[in-house]
Amino acid sequence: MLFQRRDKPNLIERVRIALWPRRSWGRSARYVGKRVLRLSATPHAIAAGFAAGAMVSYTPFVGFHFVMAGVFAYLIGGNVIASAFGTAVGNPLTFPIMWTMSYRLGRWILGEGPADLPSFDMLHDFWEKSWDVIMPILKPMLVGAVPLGIVNWVVFYFLVRTIVRSFQDARQRRLAKRAEENQARAGGSDGARDIASPGSEKE
Repeated sequence: MLFQRRDKPNLIERVRIALWPRRSWGRSARYVGKRVLRLSATPHAIAAGFAAGAMVSYTPFVGFHFVMAGVFAYLIGGNVIASAFGTAVGNPLTFPIMWTMSYRLGRWILGEGPADLPSFDMLHDFWEKSWDVIMPILKPMLVGAVPLGIVNWVVFYFLVRTIVRSFQDARQRRLAKRAEENQARAGGSDGARDIASPGSEKE
């Protein structure tokens, strides 16, 4: 196939690209922004979908963020494709902050008080005592992810809706202006042909 890579990446390379893009994070963010703005949907649908993807990023279920975001976007009338782009809010640069916030907030809501974040020493015997080790960590994260995710959804919804609406309005104005210019040129060409062509004066 044209433009297809000659050497297909192996599993390790695909995982690395998924976690850390080949481009810089700035270029990747601009790429996501352009793709979101060019989606064919209403500002509400795009904003609701993107916000859904940003919201689920607070949960620790990394492998299921696309599915979770798509389902939630569908239920609230959001754009499913925009929800996939919204999951880019959660990435290796932001996950430590987001998950730390959800873990600490969850412990506070559950009345467990402040605590240090889990260390690798705490997870050393994960395979032997998986649920005994992970539940005290997972439960506060899930509890804290709910209010943080809701606030995140509201913020991204209004932000993205405003940006998309402005972009679509500007694009509509450009298209209308271009149509008027084409119509004016077409009208001028028709007038010129009428003058140049033999008319009733000779008759």
